[in-house]
Amino acid sequence: MKKVMLGCGVLAVVGGLLAVMMGAGIYNRLVGLEEGVNSAWGQVENVYQRRADLIPNLVATVRGARDFEQETLEAVVEARAKVGQVGFDGVPSADQLSQFQASQDALSSALSRLLVVVERYPELRATEAFRDLQSQLEGTENRIAVERRRFNEVAQKYNAERKKVPAVFVAGLMGFDERPYFESTPGADRPPEVEF
Repeated sequence: MKKVMLGCGVLAVVGGLLAVMMGAGIYNRLVGLEEGVNSAWGQVENVYQRRADLIPNLVATVRGARDFEQETLEAVVEARAKVGQVGFDGVPSADQLSQFQASQDALSSALSRLLVVVERYPELRATEAFRDLQSQLEGTENRIAVERRRFNEVAQKYNAERKKVPAVFVAGLMGFDERPYFESTPGADRPPEVEF
């Protein structure tokens, strides 16, 4: 009888050690994936900051044009200021990401209006400084799209892993929350109206 009890005790200890090792492995995997999400978010912030840094130069160049519509410039400056007011530590929650995206969409809209208005000013478009800034802005917009896609990819890997059994139990106990995704702007599914 003592041998059976000793055998059961040894099995329980070995089973407990295996469970702890498995839990530690899952935890370490989730930590690695979470750090991937944090890194991808850092890149998203980096390219948005690049765009925000280009805007004062763009506005100053455009301001140099005679009779340029002041209202359009003010909209760009105001939208950039609002983007700077949206802040949080680390990767945002779903609500924070929505607020962040709304401010970025407003800035994108203001920049689009600015570039459309600039079309009416051939002397401005012809300046080398404006062409360079416009090219940098276009490149930055492409970088933003790439980094948002990468963020969504690593968030998807992280979210998928944290929902798998047995990781879902470790994730719940250790506070590994689901990460939100970037989504398209409402109305992006409709083609833009073109007026001549």
